[in-house]
This record gives sequence, structure tokens and C-alpha cells, in this order.
Amino acid sequence: MWTYILRRALYSIPILLGVNLITFLLFFMVNTPDDMARIQLGTKHITQSDVHSWKEEKGYNKPLFLNTNQSGAAILTDTIFYQKSIPLFQLDFGHSDSGRNINKDINERMWPSLALAIPSFIIALITNIVFAMWMVMLMGTKLERFTLILSVALMSISGLFYIIIGQKIVAGLWHWFPVSGYQSGMESWRFVLLPVLIGVVAGLGAGVRWYRSIFLEEINKPYVNTARAKGLSEQQVLFKHVLRNAMIPILTGVVVVIPSLFMGSLIMESFFSIPGLGSYTIDAINAQDFAIVRAMVFLGSVLYIVGLLLTDISYTWVDPRVKFK
Repeated sequence: MWTYILRRALYSIPILLGVNLITFLLFFMVNTPDDMARIQLGTKHITQSDVHSWKEEKGYNKPLFLNTNQSGAAILTDTIFYQKSIPLFQLDFGHSDSGRNINKDINERMWPSLALAIPSFIIALITNIVFAMWMVMLMGTKLERFTLILSVALMSISGLFYIIIGQKIVAGLWHWFPVSGYQSGMESWRFVLLPVLIGVVAGLGAGVRWYRSIFLEEINKPYVNTARAKGLSEQQVLFKHVLRNAMIPILTGVVVVIPSLFMGSLIMESFFSIPGLGSYTIDAINAQDFAIVRAMVFLGSVLYIVGLLLTDISYTWVDPRVKFK
């Protein structure tokens, strides 16, 4: 297994380089270092000397990819791309263009993101599986058709609608929850409960239909008929046999999502003013802070690769027939 993990880790290096290169190119296609300096310094009474000083301080006074004024390896290493990219592979994100310590910001902001994402993930997973099982048990009935139509209707509604309704009615009119904001410690549940409920409801339709399709593929297999012939109840058949044999496709969708919980929800955190990594990324994009955007894209790529690796490893736990080769 360790050989497999090492090989996958080596494969990830060119992938991360490619992601970083694409992010770099996209950003500098719409911005120049001079534009970045003027954004960070402000637009009033900025001289070219101020711009040059800012670029020199932040390391943007060098060529992007090739430094023809140097010789040897310095042609590649004494460039913005090289000097801004190599520390990322050491998970040293440095400082933002506005001067903030990015590593410190990540350490502080990941906890609100996790406080929102982990309950949303767990509650949504359990709810989707239970409702999907219930629909399979009611297969062919009018109630099953009604719930299927309801699932499609829930999928068709934008997540922004749920957020607006939740803030306007549940929080603003009924005053059950705070409209927005966040408070650390034991009081945090008051601020994340409404976003968690909205997240669960918004994903209910798609989640239930997806799990239902997985269970329907298993429900007509021979082992299910054998279990029924032994006198097991439908609940025992579904939850003890079908669910266990459907774990590989479930894990494919679930384990990959787990690392992304760390990154937070961009929309949810922004609307509810939760100081997590999602709102951190949105604020950086609005402020044209390339250092933060680059760091968050790179971190998201690392976590996604880790999620894929965890998915492959988890297959061997639920199915002994899966071997690493």
C-alpha cells in the first residue's frame, strides 16, 4: 500500500504544477504587477515610484517566467512564477499582497468553516441515505412517485432561494436564528444552525435521487432475493445487505467531499458573514489579492488529491476483493 501511496504522491506533483501554472496565467492575463500595485495602494496620488517600491517589496519586480538578464538556472529561478510557486509545495503560503500572514489566516478561519461544513455533511449524508432507502421501500407506490417529483422540484430551485427565504422569514421575520454573523466558542451553534439546515434542504433533492439510483441497482441482484427468501424484513435487507454492498459508489462521492469541507462554502459563508475560508477566498478575489487566491486554489487541489487517495484506500476496507496494484 505504501508503494501505491508514494506513486500517487509523485503523480500529484505535475498535476499541482499544472494547476498552479493555469492559475498564474489566468490571473496575469487580466492583471499586471502594476495593476496589482495600484489596487493595493489605492488610486489617489500614486506615483510610479510608489508602484515600483510596492513591486520590489512584494517580489513582483521580476519577469514572469524567463529572466533573460540572468544566466544559468537563474534564468528560470529568478522569476515571479518560480519564487511564488516553490514555497507552495512546502505549504508555506507566505504573506498576502496586502501584508497578511496567509498561514495564520488559514489556521484561524478553518474552524468556522469546519463548524459549518461538518454538521452539514453528516446530517445531509444520513438524511439522504434514509430518505433514499425509504423511497426504495415504497417503490411503485403513489407516495414514491410523489417523493420523486418533490426531489426533482427541490433540485430545480436555486440554492440562493433557500438562503434568501431562510434569512428573510426564518431569521428576519420569526427571529429563530441570527440573520448573519459568527461567534466562536460554545455560542457558534446559534450562527451555523440556519446555514446547516439550508445546506441540507438545498442538497436533499439531488442527494436522495443519487442514492436512490445506487440502491435500485442493488435491489434486484441475486443476493437480495436470497436474503428475502431467508425471511429477513425489508428494512434488514436494505440496511444490512444493500447498504453494505453499495458502499463503493457511496464512498466515491463521500470521501472526496471530506477534504473540501476544510475549504468551506463560498456562497453560504459570504451570505451569512461567517469568517471561514470560503468568504476569505471571495474577499481575496474581490480585492484582486493574487497571493491568497493562488494559495487557496493550491490548497484546494492538494485536498482534492488527498480525497481521491483516501477514496482508493477506503475501497479496500469495504471490499476485500479490491487490491492495490
